[in-house]
Amino acid sequence: MIPESWFGGLHWSALIGCVLVALVILTKAADWLVEGASGLAYRLGLPKVIVGATIVALGTTTPEFAVSVMAAWGGNAGLALGNAVGSVIADTALIFGLGCLMVALPADRYVLVRQGWVQFGSALILIVVCYGSFLVSGPDAFIGRGVGFLFILMLFGYLYVSIQWSKQHPEGEPFQTPEEVAQAADSIGVVPESEAARSSHSIAQLFGMVILGLVIVFVSSNFLINSVSELALQIGIPQVVIAATLVAFGTSLPELVVGITSVLKGHAELLVGNVIGADILNILFVIGASAAVSPLPLLDPNARLPEIFLLVHLPSMLIVLILFRMFIYRAIQRERFDRWMGIPLIVLYVGYASVQYVLSL
Repeated sequence: MIPESWFGGLHWSALIGCVLVALVILTKAADWLVEGASGLAYRLGLPKVIVGATIVALGTTTPEFAVSVMAAWGGNAGLALGNAVGSVIADTALIFGLGCLMVALPADRYVLVRQGWVQFGSALILIVVCYGSFLVSGPDAFIGRGVGFLFILMLFGYLYVSIQWSKQHPEGEPFQTPEEVAQAADSIGVVPESEAARSSHSIAQLFGMVILGLVIVFVSSNFLINSVSELALQIGIPQVVIAATLVAFGTSLPELVVGITSVLKGHAELLVGNVIGADILNILFVIGASAAVSPLPLLDPNARLPEIFLLVHLPSMLIVLILFRMFIYRAIQRERFDRWMGIPLIVLYVGYASVQYVLSL
């Protein structure tokens, strides 16, 4: 959509400015998508945690989808893979960790047992595919189109099953007490909104927000990809590292915004559902669509550590998700996640980001 030649003559500082502008636009467009999609979902009367794991997750992973698919189309496999896996780590370790620190997040046993295992299983499938390909093909390892279409088929299966699960969801979702909402809002100086303050758009307006947000996301993501690619070339940092940190954090901003907003409005179930759903979609939707567009090589021959995706990104994702599963097991018994659980998750994210940049020097 946007010619790469436009970015070739820009100074690195101007490229950073382009990246920041693109991330802001992406976030705003994704916000429209989320508001429109969640508004439509609420009209259907679905449970909030299911809405977070499906409809809202689809909206908030649209930036990752657009960035990774356009990157794969342009031959930037490192950007596509790093953004998707980095977003899983950012969603689970950073965003969920911050949510835990704000308030004791509710644990919906029904969703955590079902969608929670889909989240972990999707990650395991990706790991088996990647390491299996490396063992068979060595330096020529890649995620092929066949795997991409398989992931997309699994995505449709997940969405269908989630709709069926939502119809069986029991009454009495976990909720935040008014005191917890006030405490979380006061911790960052925000006044929580009341239930009556929820926006009331018409069906046509909600559809318009979804369509407009989608168009802007695709255009701005193309702008972001070209800026990041040129910046990586000028600075000498592998694209997969920049993608897994700067871009992954930027495209995960919608999840962060939705998470904090949902906590402050007393609907923390959306944060829990959105993190789990976004993780599933980053693997099945983002990587699946990217591989379907173009095979994704797992090694970057131009990087100082060509195997960084296999040595750092995938193991980090597995460690974070194993810790998350352990927290889920405890939370189901107590019906809430403890606030201290956010600390080790955030520490893991900081360590993950630091290791990448150290290895790229």
